[in-house]
Amino acid sequence: MSERYRYHHYLCIGCPLGCRLELEAEAEDIVEVRGFACRRGEEFAIQEHTDPRRVLTTTVRVTGGVWSRLPVKTAGAISKGQLLPLCRALHQLTLAAPVKLGEVVLIDALGTGIDVVATRDLPRA
Repeated sequence: MSERYRYHHYLCIGCPLGCRLELEAEAEDIVEVRGFACRRGEEFAIQEHTDPRRVLTTTVRVTGGVWSRLPVKTAGAISKGQLLPLCRALHQLTLAAPVKLGEVVLIDALGTGIDVVATRDLPRA
């Protein structure tokens, strides 16, 4: 192993196999990805190394509903660096019941192009 290379390890979540991936990088350049059994593994390692993304699931405040909180999630993955700022923005949000499953509760969250949607119905009290 050369000192100029850095090795990063990831557990792939691209398919049920859960491959243990090793990514070799020199400075900012990816040299090689090893350990993947399908193409999704290689793509996952590169994405996770260069711009890790996650789907955010949380709850928002609701008035006039049978429950005071509504579970929501981003409609797609957003950069990990935007998770906490989005949580803070959603903490400030208050919805009014009723809310339907799949309804967009926040359009274009933080300018990402990804909406936040309700993950269940919440009827009026």
